[in-house]
Amino acid sequence: MITYNDIYEVVRKERYSEQLQSLPKNFIFEVAEYLKEKKEIASKESEDFSDVVMKTKKQLENAKILFKELILRRRRKILNLVLIASETGISKQDYENMLDFEKELFDELVKKIELCDKNLNLALNGEKKEEENQLVVFKEDIKEIINFNGEKMSFEKGQIANIPREIAKILIDEGKAEKIEE
Repeated sequence: MITYNDIYEVVRKERYSEQLQSLPKNFIFEVAEYLKEKKEIASKESEDFSDVVMKTKKQLENAKILFKELILRRRRKILNLVLIASETGISKQDYENMLDFEKELFDELVKKIELCDKNLNLALNGEKKEEENQLVVFKEDIKEIINFNGEKMSFEKGQIANIPREIAKILIDEGKAEKIEE
C-alpha cells in the first residue's frame, strides 16, 4: 500500500532529475486506492476524529496536488523526448521508464511530428498533400459504423459530415452517401 510519503518521494525524485524516473507498473492503481481511502476517511462527519479527519483532508488535498505535479512534469519530459526523437531519430531514450499510457502518448506524438515533417517537405517541394477526409451528405440513416480508430459513428439522412476518405468511399460505393464537391 502506497503512503503519502511514497507519493512525495516519487515527485521529489521526478522534480530533481532530468531523466524520466521509473515508476512501479501499478503506481497509478496504488495512488487511486490511496486517494479513495483518504476520501472515505475525510468524508466521515464524526466529532471524535475531527483532528484525524482534518489531517486526512489536508493530506488528500496535498496528495492530489503532488500527483498532478508528477503527471505534468512527466508530460513535459515526454514532450522533450518526442522533440529529441523527431530530430535525432532515436526514440527509445527513457522509453522503458514510461508507463503504458505514456508510451502510447509518446508513440502517437512521434507519429504526428513525422507526418507534419512529411507534409512540410511536400509543401517545400511544391507538392500538395492529398486530403485525408471527404465531405459527404448521407442518403440514409447510418445507425452505427466503426472507424479505423475503433470509434463508433452514426449519421442521419441529410447530414453533412467530413469523414475519412476510405470510409467515405465505402459509403459512396454502397449508395449510402454522396460526395460533396469542394
